[in-house]
Amino acid sequence: MNETTQLVLASGAGFVLSSFLGPKIIPLLQRLKIGQSIREDGPSSHLAKSGTPTMGGIIFLIGFVVASSLATDLNADMGMIIFSTLGFGAVGFMDDYIKVVKKRNLGLRAYQKIIGQLLVATVLILFYMNHSGSYPQILIPLLGETNLALGAMTVPFLLVVIIGTVNAVNLTDGLDGLATGVSVIVFGAFGVLSLGLGYLEGAVASFAMSGALLGFLIYNYNPARIFMGDTGSLALGGALSAITLLSGTYIFIPIIGGLFFAEALSVIIQVGYFKLTGKRFFRMAPLHHHYEQKGWKEIKVVWAFWGVTLILSLAGLLILS
Repeated sequence: MNETTQLVLASGAGFVLSSFLGPKIIPLLQRLKIGQSIREDGPSSHLAKSGTPTMGGIIFLIGFVVASSLATDLNADMGMIIFSTLGFGAVGFMDDYIKVVKKRNLGLRAYQKIIGQLLVATVLILFYMNHSGSYPQILIPLLGETNLALGAMTVPFLLVVIIGTVNAVNLTDGLDGLATGVSVIVFGAFGVLSLGLGYLEGAVASFAMSGALLGFLIYNYNPARIFMGDTGSLALGGALSAITLLSGTYIFIPIIGGLFFAEALSVIIQVGYFKLTGKRFFRMAPLHHHYEQKGWKEIKVVWAFWGVTLILSLAGLLILS
């Protein structure tokens, strides 16, 4: 297959599989009573969503893995991208399982979640450094490709990048279709970026994920019939981390994935400001809830954040060109 065929197959198969699996898995989750519990300290308008099936990330993860496998050979790089996606997804699945099935609202304890994430991230980094040689390559906007010569700080730096990315995507998943739509755009942009750099595995994986998410969006769009849960949101962060790490484009995450960055930063600012002053900087964090509290309709917030992501993605691609 030529590259164009591979990319069309990846995105098309991902979309078809997700859209096909939705009507099969949603009733199953309903029968199993795997429903979302809504935070009492969240927006009151969200209480009506209580009981909506969650852990729906399973839908697009199946679509992603199958589509990626169909469109390209399962070499070491593609295997590592799938490992990172499913590894972080497994941490999210355990968190969802404890919250929904075991009825323990907080899910995994914070230290348990971090340990799980660190284990997956460490495997990814070790593979990456062995794959890249003594110093990993990094593509810096406007400067081109250079070595990431951080010495002993290389591993800690990459751990911060990966764990930060994974949890930033997780924090964005708070409104119907928000994280899904933003991720469709972000993965599409990184697919184009990877293709421009000649990194076919990254392009195939990105387009497969974008297609699978688009199929999932049919059921996750407002009013959502299913939520992705931590199963899906942590997996998305794992996929994004692996694709950008192996292609040396992770420095573009705060640009193309700027919405993820803003959501995480809003939580950090909110917590820090409250500890210093006893007051809130935002009406509510993460950032999407702030705009809801200002009176924006949920659908307006989602569309606005999608629009911002599209602009940021185009800006990131223009910088590279």
